[in-house]
Amino acid sequence: MRRRRPRVDQAIDGFLDHLAAERGLALATVTAYGRDLAAFAATAETARVERADALDAALVRRHVVALERRGLSPRSRARAVSAVRGLMCYLVREGVLAGDPTRDLAMRRPRVGMPKAIGRPEAGRVVTTTPPGARRARRDRALLEVMYGSGLRVSEAAGLRLEQVDVDLGCVTILGKGGKERVVPIGRHAQAALREYLEHDRPRLCGVRASPFVFLRPGGQRLSRQAIWKLVKRRALAAGVTAVSPHTMRHSFATHLLSGGADLRVVQALLGHADIGTTQVYTHVEPERLRRVHRQHHPRA
Repeated sequence: MRRRRPRVDQAIDGFLDHLAAERGLALATVTAYGRDLAAFAATAETARVERADALDAALVRRHVVALERRGLSPRSRARAVSAVRGLMCYLVREGVLAGDPTRDLAMRRPRVGMPKAIGRPEAGRVVTTTPPGARRARRDRALLEVMYGSGLRVSEAAGLRLEQVDVDLGCVTILGKGGKERVVPIGRHAQAALREYLEHDRPRLCGVRASPFVFLRPGGQRLSRQAIWKLVKRRALAAGVTAVSPHTMRHSFATHLLSGGADLRVVQALLGHADIGTTQVYTHVEPERLRRVHRQHHPRA
């Protein structure tokens, strides 16, 4: 059977459509794949490779060299090569390529950075400290309580809708990466802060414009991711805690759960990680707890 011979750009477009429509990846993820594969297409164009069925191992190696010359970090290069690998596997399945040219490509695995977390007292201060002159103190407190209490990603907090929140039951239903749904408890402090915000502040922020989102700015528009980043930075500065971001609050949520004895599988479910290997990176953070458990339960400790 004769193989298909699409152009490289057509093959990439087909792969991106496959990621979005069939695999259900988030728009941000598909966009990141698109950026990495646009760079690969540029390498192919420089090498005068026009057809996808002419993609080979030599071109992939040439692309890796080009990435290194651009000064990309090992992690960024690994991500870019992962996008190329995905494209090649797709082209093999579609019958465009007879074999995967990246199969024997050896790449040094980038060192996994340890998540940054702050201590429990510091996290408490970030959540509860109101900066001088703060205009939306109740909203900001409710937002930080929910983010730290539930480990939400900044995009999940920004996109949180009213129908996803059950204040009386004390939980939120999150639509995470890849459209996967999870239910996460929010805790009594977040319940109280949310109830106060929803009753007193949100109606004024919403005004006459109906909005489905929980956390609003004046006029009924939802808080953007950038606004939440700035908000967290301001509260951390007021609390005397440095190097804090929305990601820090999520990492601290996971770290504090594990240090308190939570099961790794439970933390995986709460964070919305598809692979427990992603969650296992947090297990480094409490070596003293691991030693304590070892001393208590091992017969030769």
